[in-house]
Amino acid sequence: METVLLIISILLITIVLLQSSKAEGATQILSGNSSDLFKNRKERGSELVITRITFLLGCAFFVISLVMEFI
Repeated sequence: METVLLIISILLITIVLLQSSKAEGATQILSGNSSDLFKNRKERGSELVITRITFLLGCAFFVISLVMEFI
């Protein structure tokens, strides 16, 4: 079980690093100028696949961690 958790965590780290940044710039976040920061952008193609894989790996990590805690 620990091996599976280790593999999922490595895959999760890798897939998060592959994601594109949603913020246009760090200065907008720090200055509070967020008018265009979270504008309505649709994810398409590879971005959508990476987002879904990230969600699934995150859920799997959470569930396996809870199962290991109670065993």
